[in-house]
Amino acid sequence: MSRSAHPAGPRHADVLPEGHYSAPPADLNTLDKKVWSETVTRDEYGELTVGGITATRLAEEFGTPVYVLDETDFRARARAWRTAFGQDADVFYAGKAFLSRAVVRWLHEEGLNLDVCSGGELATALSAGMPAERIALHGNNKSVAEIRRAIEAGVGRIVLDSFQEIVRVAHIARDLGRRQKVQIRITVGVEAHTHEFIATAHEDQKFGIPLAGGQAAEAVRRALQLDSLELIGVHSHIGSQIFDMSGFEVAARRVVGLLKAVRDEHGVELPEIDLGGGLGIAYTSDDDPREPHEIAKALNEIVTRECEAAALRTPRISVEPGRAIVGPTAFTLYEVGTLKPLDGLRTYVSVDGGMSDNIRTALYDAEYSVSLVSRTSGAEPMLSRVVGKHCESGDIVVKDAFLPADLAPGDLLAVPATGAYCRSMASNYNHVPRPPVVAVKDGQAKVIVRRETEEDLLRLDVG
Repeated sequence: MSRSAHPAGPRHADVLPEGHYSAPPADLNTLDKKVWSETVTRDEYGELTVGGITATRLAEEFGTPVYVLDETDFRARARAWRTAFGQDADVFYAGKAFLSRAVVRWLHEEGLNLDVCSGGELATALSAGMPAERIALHGNNKSVAEIRRAIEAGVGRIVLDSFQEIVRVAHIARDLGRRQKVQIRITVGVEAHTHEFIATAHEDQKFGIPLAGGQAAEAVRRALQLDSLELIGVHSHIGSQIFDMSGFEVAARRVVGLLKAVRDEHGVELPEIDLGGGLGIAYTSDDDPREPHEIAKALNEIVTRECEAAALRTPRISVEPGRAIVGPTAFTLYEVGTLKPLDGLRTYVSVDGGMSDNIRTALYDAEYSVSLVSRTSGAEPMLSRVVGKHCESGDIVVKDAFLPADLAPGDLLAVPATGAYCRSMASNYNHVPRPPVVAVKDGQAKVIVRRETEEDLLRLDVG
């Protein structure tokens, strides 16, 4: 790999343009453990290693870009969630974050349940041996075929998202001679994102049945009247990338209020509540996520307190971490292709991937970290923007980051915390094949989702 220097862009903080960045770190070679997986470190030569394997070896063996998933870290995080909530609660991994048959097997072995929201996710779960009774089916517009397959398979619960779906699931269950366990997803008027929540006017969304206006109470009323449905509880999800538990407290209070109303009207105490997922992770050093045991303690205290105040038995709690488990366990490895210094602004660093393997920066204005991982460098920091190879000006991977001023074509960069939603939302934009997912553990690396090829793309084109 070339290690030649190039004309650098701006380096000093006092001449930098306005942007989404902090002051340069004291040492560009230090890997902040907050954003990297458990086994990531640098070896004696300065290369990043994960699971005992160097970044260079991974690039040579599997090519770039490549998603590298730390199996040891994934299993440890799954186990931490299972342990934190104990046997009196259920932890459903949210498969939409990232799902493969290998991941399903890991979840099964670590004692987690699985939340799916499409026929494809259900097929993946069943094909990898996840017991159907440990699967929950979500979705705001499940097809008849998806519902039928789920009921035939014996899924543990279907989360009902509309009045039409209450009837649809009931009819299919009746036709199949089954009594299907269900929850009703309610919209509680709380939306939480990162450090803030707003407790008004968030019924305006496609998910759930609003608590406002008595709609959720009516949904419960209808579900209880249908013999082919067994209503086991209600479901609430308030947002994503949440660090502050205040939104959960408001949501739990409103959910328990509905349970009390159900008890008072029907003489039934629903045995379960699902408080959803959305717990945040560290994408940058500025993020400060909570540990699973802290989250479990807070949620249990909130629900117990609200139920005691309402004179209700405390229901069994379910949670749905997805990003919080898989997000920190993976990074994306890229090779630098070109560098374009813009005097007084920044240096554009182009890599061999981009928005087709990580759409979140373009779609959500998400922020990421990035590091030079094929070597260390003593060069001073250079304000950089890491961009992809796609024909879009919005094809940005990392908006603003400091990289060494001697960065050169052929160097390897890694973007941590890309385990969630990056491969799941990947595309073939510009007919670029999607990267593979490689799991590493104890010095061994194996492909769990292979790289797409041009032959794969052409095989679908039947014109």
